Amino acid sequence: MDDELSQRLNLLLDRVEAWLPPRPPELDWAQDVAALWQRHPLGGQLLPVELRDSLGLDDLIGIERQKRALLTNTRAFLQGLPANHALLWGARGSGKSSLVRALLNALAPEGLRLIQVDRHDLVGLPALVQQLRNTTQHFIVYCDDLSFEGSDDGYKALKSVLDGTLTGPPKNVLLYATSNRRHLLPESMEDNTQTHLVGDELHYGDAVEERISLSDRFGLWLSFHAFDQDTYLQACRHWIGYLGRDVQWGDEAQAEALRYATLRGVRSGRAAWQFACQWVGSQMSSRADS
Repeated sequence: MDDELSQRLNLLLDRVEAWLPPRPPELDWAQDVAALWQRHPLGGQLLPVELRDSLGLDDLIGIERQKRALLTNTRAFLQGLPANHALLWGARGSGKSSLVRALLNALAPEGLRLIQVDRHDLVGLPALVQQLRNTTQHFIVYCDDLSFEGSDDGYKALKSVLDGTLTGPPKNVLLYATSNRRHLLPESMEDNTQTHLVGDELHYGDAVEERISLSDRFGLWLSFHAFDQDTYLQACRHWIGYLGRDVQWGDEAQAEALRYATLRGVRSGRAAWQFACQWVGSQMSSRADS
């Protein structure tokens, strides 16, 4: 009877395992430099990922101040010195996410490791941070395009990990986030009506204080802005040289780059890259056809 029961249990386990997703590949931080964190009902799992490209810090045009500040902060972190969580905010396509990628490419040989967490998986952030606490590597936990529509669980988890618990994040973990918003929660006119003067001092209402409190927990704020025309053209020229060594920058390319930015209504690093892809592709295709 025991054998029969054991066989039935094994059959049941086989059927259950058939419905489960395959196990993720083994993660080896000695070799892997980046991973994705995915939350699931039993906690979460880290999935190793290949680096997207070989983008370097020198490839990023027009954000010299931001590069220096983030590089200095991250190098201090890797050396075990005091460093700040960082919020990179500002205009779309201005190089925020690219800077984090280039930073990893530059500092991975010095021991930097990066874990990207989607906004919807932030609920599991405390479990991830606890898992990293006793490891020897230094980790940037990275949230891209971060914003919240209200006080959801992900917002509360992020706020707590940044500076809200008794233990705080371990010394080998920093949080970097990118966002189009300086304040990560939505703003409304109604919130501002609660602001009032007490003597000569301005006191914000509770809603505004709550909105600001999350951003304030990032010690390093780096603002990114739309490019002026000269910077945009410099970026276009750089990316054309990067993508097509035999495609020359000249008056025709410059005129087309300006037309491209005008039609899109934006001058940014992303627009410069997209123009360069279009221009180099069309030029090399024409040569192949001729």
